[in-house]
Amino acid sequence: MISTRTILADESGATAVEFALTAPIFIALLFGIIECGLALWTQFGLQYGTEAAARCATVDTATCSSASATASYAASNALGLTVPASTFTATTPSCGNLVQASYVYTFLTSYFGTPRVTLTAQSCFPSSSS
Repeated sequence: MISTRTILADESGATAVEFALTAPIFIALLFGIIECGLALWTQFGLQYGTEAAARCATVDTATCSSASATASYAASNALGLTVPASTFTATTPSCGNLVQASYVYTFLTSYFGTPRVTLTAQSCFPSSSS
């Protein structure tokens, strides 16, 4: 027969209990790091696409001949992102050729109620003056 003293001194399940207490925090931290990394990658991709398209509108007028062509060029140069060309807008204000992007980023953990974030980027490349 097992005595009460033996049961109270038994520590064989302590590791499992400690893991059960710390695992949710560790997993939440891991997913948070992944989510932040993906959001930053998306932001950098949008910024690179706007910079490339603004430069293209000034330097390579054959490829970026219109606002829609410039937006398509920006979408194709967004560092591997699959964003629609409607994410980008191209205008010609006083600073030169301005390309702007606005993208609603949905987190992978949206099932848990994480909010959506609107990522924006813009770049203005000076017009060539002859």
